[in-house]
Amino acid sequence: MTNTVTTQEDNIPIDMSKSQIKPQLSWQVILTILMFLFMYLPIFVLTFYSFNKSKYSAGWEGFTLQWYVKLFQDTRILAALQNSLTVAFFAVAVSAVIGTLMAVGLAKYKFRGKSLYLGISYLPLIIPDIAIAVATLVFLAALAIRLSLWTIIAAHIVFCLAYVGLVVSTRLADLDPNLEEAALDLGATPVEAFIQVLLPQLIPGILSGCLLAFVLSMDDFLIASFTSGSGATTLPMEIFSRIRTGVKPDINALSVILIIGSGAVAIVGEFLRNNGEAKKKNQ
Repeated sequence: MTNTVTTQEDNIPIDMSKSQIKPQLSWQVILTILMFLFMYLPIFVLTFYSFNKSKYSAGWEGFTLQWYVKLFQDTRILAALQNSLTVAFFAVAVSAVIGTLMAVGLAKYKFRGKSLYLGISYLPLIIPDIAIAVATLVFLAALAIRLSLWTIIAAHIVFCLAYVGLVVSTRLADLDPNLEEAALDLGATPVEAFIQVLLPQLIPGILSGCLLAFVLSMDDFLIASFTSGSGATTLPMEIFSRIRTGVKPDINALSVILIIGSGAVAIVGEFLRNNGEAKKKNQ
């Protein structure tokens, strides 16, 4: 004679037990959805109106690409874009060299006042842009330097340098110092060890810092407006001068292009970061 033990779950029909399992939305999921809607809904609206035939974006009058065509025929926009690209490329190029050397020097060498210099070098990360802009303008006026496109480049190097140095320092902290020491033990000079061993490992960090600095330089308005001379108008300054009379569809189209470009830069930066981490794991 066998004893059978029945539980309460055995008495529940299969269909009824399945019907009691219902998906539940937690408050974290709802909050995340609302947050993304708050951030990206204005971008979707802007993109939608950039294809609108209406000149004043008051109502939808049909689909068109005329604002994108008009945008690429606007000489003022193209000239401002050229100025912004010139400023960004020169500022990033100089910052890449000086920022990399600064990060390596702070990580490898000890000298008097190192802590003070370390704090000063990263001050542009926490100081408001308006303070940097006013300080730079006062400094240029005290030296009687004529404002031009080159003064914008010099001002942009100040904060681009801090961003490149910070990213390279983060990358440098994850590297194995024994590789460079092994190269020195094998007869390489410090310069050869830096160029052939350390620099190739720092390239992903340098490129990521350069991409970040490039986007920030292209986006800057305050510092450029305070340090620009006559005829040295950057793209953010040109956009600001036009939206004071109302946002036109061509500015919407320009904003969409800038968003796509920034997204592409972010994707490239993330790819470089993941590629660097994958190479580090394989070593």
